[in-house]
Amino acid sequence: QDKDTLVYEEVDPEFSINIDKSTSKEFLIINIEKTNSNEVKIIDLNSNIKKLNTYLPRKENHLYRVDHIDGYFYIRSNSKSPNYKILITDSKSLTNIDEANEIIPHNKDVYIQDFLATKDFLLLQIRNNGLPNIRIYDKKPVVKNAAPIIKIFKYKDINFKDESYYTSMLSSRYTNYDENIIHYYYSSLNTPPAIYSVNLLTDESLKVWQKEIINFNENEYEIKRIFNEVRDGTMVPSTLVYKKGNDFKRPILFYGYGSYGNNTESSFRESLIPLLNRGFIIAYLNIRGGGEMGKYWYEEGRMLKKMNTFFDFNDSVKALLEKGYGDKNNVFARGGSAGGLLMGAIINLEPELYSGVISGVPFVDVLTTMSDPTIPLTTFEYDEWGNPDNYDEYFYMKKYSPYDNIKSLNYPAVFVTSSLFDSQVQYFEPAKYVPKLREYSTSDNPILLKMNLIGGHGGKSGRINSFEERSLEASFLLNLVKKADQS
Repeated sequence: QDKDTLVYEEVDPEFSINIDKSTSKEFLIINIEKTNSNEVKIIDLNSNIKKLNTYLPRKENHLYRVDHIDGYFYIRSNSKSPNYKILITDSKSLTNIDEANEIIPHNKDVYIQDFLATKDFLLLQIRNNGLPNIRIYDKKPVVKNAAPIIKIFKYKDINFKDESYYTSMLSSRYTNYDENIIHYYYSSLNTPPAIYSVNLLTDESLKVWQKEIINFNENEYEIKRIFNEVRDGTMVPSTLVYKKGNDFKRPILFYGYGSYGNNTESSFRESLIPLLNRGFIIAYLNIRGGGEMGKYWYEEGRMLKKMNTFFDFNDSVKALLEKGYGDKNNVFARGGSAGGLLMGAIINLEPELYSGVISGVPFVDVLTTMSDPTIPLTTFEYDEWGNPDNYDEYFYMKKYSPYDNIKSLNYPAVFVTSSLFDSQVQYFEPAKYVPKLREYSTSDNPILLKMNLIGGHGGKSGRINSFEERSLEASFLLNLVKKADQS
């Protein structure tokens, strides 16, 4: 290692680095990024590979992505465009994003997640009304001899069969550039994962693979997508899946995450089948703090607006119960990591709304962890939760940090899981949270902690171990349902 050449070192602890090749394979692209800012540096692989160029200097609240395709640099940027726009240029560096030519403008209703190109088409991974889709643009009119200057307006979207679903373009390594063929992934809460090949010239679509689920018939299950109004008037989407039948007074399990702009997708999960077959309704809530409804959805659920995440969850639960979905005596919730923070916050706010909660590797001691910059990820996340050195941010975090808001309340049954070697949410957070919750709870409901002594943030490795962990969670829920039925 001491003989290696240092190409670049980032000294700001808030930034992380990743590296990739451009689609053209002509450039190495180094992305230096934090929550709300990034900077791309490139190396021309056909030239001096030790020479590093800054493509566009970093700027607060500007995020962009660069790829080199068919002789041009394509850029996805959120400059004056919260949901992103696409630009193109032949320049190897820019001093300002406005020097590039905008070809797909910002749309307040459509969030651009990513892009991909073939010889004749530009494809966008988008979210529209909270659902993912693949938007296909004919790019032939864009490049004319010299600089590309024409905006693209003509497009088509791929149509999908389900009311709610997940789809994603596969990367450029699965794309036949010259023949205009791409591959995409598709699944829904009642459709096992499949991969499709699409000829963009003919629109011919072919299923090339689908996961086989033994003794599973997707026609036995139904999906429903429902928007619910929460306390500030915002309409929050949810997706329900259940075994077909007219009786909706069943045990109901709610799942949410709502952080980092990550999306809670309506994709197939084998682990749900045992609960669905035992009569459960499973509801996925797309609360603010996630990115399902666009960039503003994330902005409305982070930093000094984080309480919206927790209010959205509880209000959506109550709204769906009022609409007749689920048994009010058998209401359960589940979340992990930042979703475990969510679980801790919602039961501090409304403990008697729930019969039981599963909190996986939960980030429950927010103030203590965010006050220690030596813990992995802390400095990267100042723009997510806040920096305790700032007065307003400290006291806002104190409003919702689960450990700091435990009170003498009638808490539901709680099952907390953790791992001794978890570097993201270290074991001592749940280990101190559980005894305090037991001390203050005024109910007789069990509060359990399972500490995995060999795993990390994702639990034990290996498929069988994963089944064991999921079965324990299902057993926890089913035992509570039985108890509720007997009463």
